[in-house]
Amino acid sequence: MSSLKEIKSRIASIQSTQKITSAMRMVASAKLHHAQSMTEKFLLYKDALEKMVNILQLPADSTQGAPTPQLSSPSSQLSVLLIPISSNSGLCGAYNSNITKATLQRIKELESQGQRVRLLPIGKKIAHDLQNKGLDCNIGYFNLLERIEKDSSFAEVTFLVEFILQLHQSGEINQVEFLHHHFKSMGSQVIQVDNLQLPVDNSMQQEESQSPTINREQSTFLTEPSPGELLTLLRPRLLNAQTYGILLSSLASEHAARMMAMQTADENANELLKELRLLYNKTRQQAITNELIDIMGGQVGKN
Repeated sequence: MSSLKEIKSRIASIQSTQKITSAMRMVASAKLHHAQSMTEKFLLYKDALEKMVNILQLPADSTQGAPTPQLSSPSSQLSVLLIPISSNSGLCGAYNSNITKATLQRIKELESQGQRVRLLPIGKKIAHDLQNKGLDCNIGYFNLLERIEKDSSFAEVTFLVEFILQLHQSGEINQVEFLHHHFKSMGSQVIQVDNLQLPVDNSMQQEESQSPTINREQSTFLTEPSPGELLTLLRPRLLNAQTYGILLSSLASEHAARMMAMQTADENANELLKELRLLYNKTRQQAITNELIDIMGGQVGKN
C-alpha cells in the first residue's frame, strides 16, 4: 500500500495537471466561438457568390430544376492533388491520427484507380506523419491555418489557390481533393473529402465570354459585362471562397476536438482524485488504528 506522503503527492500532481487542462479547455472554447463566428459571417458571402455563379452558368434553355454544370473539366482525371488538413499541435484526441489514417487510405484508393497522387499537407502533424512514412510532400503551406487564425487573412488562401491553378494550367494536376474534418456540432466532426472544382480550359472560357448563356427571364439581375466574362472573373473568387470555407471548418473542428479532449481529461482527473482521496482517508485511518493498537498494546504490557 502506498504511503500517505506518496498519495498526497499524487493528489497534488493531478490537481496541478487539472488546472492546465481546465485552462486549455477554456482557451479552446474561446477559439472555437471565434472560429464559428468567422465561419457564419463568411458563409453569407460564400453562399451569395455560389448562387450568383450558378445563375450565370445556367444555359438559356434550362429550367430551374436542371443540374448546375461542373466547373471542372470532364476529362479523365489521372493526377490528383490531395490536400489533407490537420492541426499544428496535439492534445486534441484522435483528431490528427484519424486524418493520417484517412489520408493513407485515400492514397491507396486513388493509386488503385491508376491515378498519380501529389500531396500538399496543411498542418504540422500531418506533414510530419507523411514524411515519416517516406512520402514526398510539398510542405510550403503546412502553416497556413495558423496564419489564417492569427490575422484572419484571406490573402493567404488566394496564394494557395493561385498555386493550385498554376499546377492545373501546366497540366500537372486535373483534380484537387481536400481531406479534412467537417464541423457538424460540438461533439461531432466528420472526416470528408471535398473536390475543388477547377475551371475549364482557356478555349472554353473564351467561348463562354463570346456567347452569353444566361437566361435573362430566369435571372433576377442584369449583367454588365457579359455573363461569360463575369464567370471568368467570379470563378477564381469562388475557388478562394470554397477553400477558405474548408479551412475555417477544419479550424473549428480542431478547437472542438481539443475542447472535448480537455473536458474528458478534466472529468477523468476528477474521478481519479475521488479514488485517491478515498484511498488517502483509508490509509490514514488504517495508520491511526495501527498506532492506537500499538499504544494500547504497550499499556497492557506495562500492567
